[in-house]
Amino acid sequence: MPGKITEFSRDGYVFDVVDSGPIADGDETSIPVILLHGFPERADCWRSVTPLLNAAGLRTIAPDQRGYSPRARPAKVRDYRIAELVADVVALADAVEAPKVHLVGHDWGSIVAWAVASQYPDRLATLTTLAVPHPGAYMRAMPRGQLLRSWYMGVFQIPGLVEWLLPKALASERAERFGPKGFVDQLRIDIVDYGALPGGLNWYRAMRYMDRELTRRKTTVPTTYIWSDGDIYLSRAGARGCAAMVDAPYDFIVLEGVDHWIPERRPDAVADAVLARIAHSA
Repeated sequence: MPGKITEFSRDGYVFDVVDSGPIADGDETSIPVILLHGFPERADCWRSVTPLLNAAGLRTIAPDQRGYSPRARPAKVRDYRIAELVADVVALADAVEAPKVHLVGHDWGSIVAWAVASQYPDRLATLTTLAVPHPGAYMRAMPRGQLLRSWYMGVFQIPGLVEWLLPKALASERAERFGPKGFVDQLRIDIVDYGALPGGLNWYRAMRYMDRELTRRKTTVPTTYIWSDGDIYLSRAGARGCAAMVDAPYDFIVLEGVDHWIPERRPDAVADAVLARIAHSA
């Protein structure tokens, strides 16, 4: 297995990576953990999780994904469809010569993680997803409360609207309530000023290209799904329906009194869940 990396490439695009922890060889700890961020965040959202996994002897690799890394920002919406996002993750695993990885995702990173598990189950040792359930459970929950919670996705489809509105909204004192401490500054510096907002929004705009088969195919990878009951974006119905879409060892963890931003709010719970899933699957 090669040494630490700071970037990897695919099809002419270069992705920035935060690679930390030991590089082990010959046992379960030699399988790296890939962590996929959501919107509107970057690899740094895992900054409180990775030290806990590293202390347990695991190597963690967190990329700035497509649209976020400056050298991986295609202009066309169709270049952000799930098939491309999945292929980016596989390319990262190939770059570190990892036949298998432990895959962790939050928010949109969870959707990509579910899709990787669906299309490349042989490349995953374990799967841990945060907030967003299996796409099939998510869609089945639409008439049971999820549709109302997903209202913002329609707004995101309007070209240029959020790009124009968000910088103005960040000037409001009320903006801080939508995320963890420092969220507004992080959003302004790491997303808006960094130029990552258009690419991040294109993940939503590329939903028109979604592969319907992803909503029907069950996951066959040992899986842990973490949902928080204070998440205003994801319904309880979708969370409960996730188990029916996993045909493998499965754990469902509910974090009480926690909002959507699980990696920042409860890094200890995330690390414990990942380590428990790995231990149970060894």
